[in-house]
Amino acid sequence: MINKLIIITGLSGSGKSVTMNALEDIGYYVIDNLPIKLFEKLSALLLDGSSEIEKLAIAMDLRDQSFILHYPEVFKKLKEKFQDSEILFLEANDETLLKRFSETRRKHPANQDSVAAGIATERKLLINLRHISNTSIDTSNMDVHSLKRRIQSQFSKPETQSMSISILSFGFKHAMPKNCDIVLDVRFLQNPHFEAELRDLTGLDEAVKTYIKKDGRAEEFLQKTLSFLEYLIPQYAHEGKTYLTIAIGCTGGKHRSVYVASELSERLQSKLEGKYPISLIHNDINN
Repeated sequence: MINKLIIITGLSGSGKSVTMNALEDIGYYVIDNLPIKLFEKLSALLLDGSSEIEKLAIAMDLRDQSFILHYPEVFKKLKEKFQDSEILFLEANDETLLKRFSETRRKHPANQDSVAAGIATERKLLINLRHISNTSIDTSNMDVHSLKRRIQSQFSKPETQSMSISILSFGFKHAMPKNCDIVLDVRFLQNPHFEAELRDLTGLDEAVKTYIKKDGRAEEFLQKTLSFLEYLIPQYAHEGKTYLTIAIGCTGGKHRSVYVASELSERLQSKLEGKYPISLIHNDINN
């Protein structure tokens, strides 16, 4: 009988294929591009208790022309019928999606003539789906391996894998990432954006790092936060949590949050001595 059902959806080029492979590697039966009209028939078979499939992942998106018309009703029924179900929405920024499509030379399902127009159309069509999803993952700054680790750490059973930690930077003006466990606001630090020579740089550049370090509160914040997390992380792990997301936000997500998230990731790696895998993601560094 089905114990876990994941719907994989989101923007074209955002990493659904990698996600499917990652889930298949940890024991999920995976179906790609299932027409949404067939989903209800499949769900009936799964609910009758005769299926030997315990963990199922299904990818559905705009490749199916009827998807956009029927997903609101179908996914509403899904949540009613399957208690342990999850809608996983994958996305990425326009620059990343354009680059990925240029590398694969694929046409966009929302517009066969223009990838850029297709991205814009699809993003608009799927905005409500993003809001009703259980988990949204921005893959803009993830390679194949980091996305695979993220998926497997989130959907593996607690007893098969230690808790994984994701530290991500973001900009409040671009909206707060969903499903974060801890959100820290560093907008109180001096802002490099107002220095003309630093505006186009990021928190990964030495000049920006030096500027932020001059604000003594940055180091004090890092030390106190590190002490707090050293205590808190083992408590979460003890309770069986498999994935912990720590979000660091500033105004634009390009300078202060990037610097603090990077420093925090490096220091936690050292303090925790590799006990928990840590990934670093910069959500809005290119915006």
